[in-house]
Amino acid sequence: MNDSGGSGQASLQFDGDQATVTVSYSGLAEEFQDGPFPHAQHIHIAGQGECPDASFDENGDGVVSTPEGQPAYGEVGTALTTEGETGADSALAVERFPGGPSADYERTFELNQDSADSVRHGTGVIVVHGLDPSTLSDEAAEADSPLDDSLPLAATAPALCGALSTSQMEATPEGGVDTGGGSTAGIENEWLIGLGGLTLVGAAGAGALAMRRRESGEQN
Repeated sequence: MNDSGGSGQASLQFDGDQATVTVSYSGLAEEFQDGPFPHAQHIHIAGQGECPDASFDENGDGVVSTPEGQPAYGEVGTALTTEGETGADSALAVERFPGGPSADYERTFELNQDSADSVRHGTGVIVVHGLDPSTLSDEAAEADSPLDDSLPLAATAPALCGALSTSQMEATPEGGVDTGGGSTAGIENEWLIGLGGLTLVGAAGAGALAMRRRESGEQN
């Protein structure tokens, strides 16, 4: 999104009330105020289950801000923090998100019911935030974040987006999934999505989610 130049992929696997979420990306903004650029990442819920295109830029500054994109991907349901709380109250806990141009994130935690329901119903969207201000228009580069006026717009604007929709598999892929030799009882589904320019790369378990995505200016 927003010509961020990044790409990546993510997966979410349920095991009872536990969810293991992995997010890997590269090519995003590198530094912020002499430190690694913090890239907030969330599961957005209860929207249209889509990633917004450039037409969502209401003020014409060349950036689809987080609120401008909300009709498409919905509100923050889960903050994919590296430690501590994962609720929506941690949406801007910038010190607890991955930093720098690339990341390999994995965390297992109890996913709140609203987020779990949204993912299962096809309205869950993973969004990674944070743009390089040097790539933005002068108006956007100088603007404050509509979420927190102590931060610049670039810090909270969406950079990557992957929207999910359910699709049933006819059969489990040959060989199944490497579970380390343990039982697969209780594992319901695993979803793999693409963020930015990557496409669906595979799926396993009883069902899968295919990605519906839009990059800026691209139509489904």
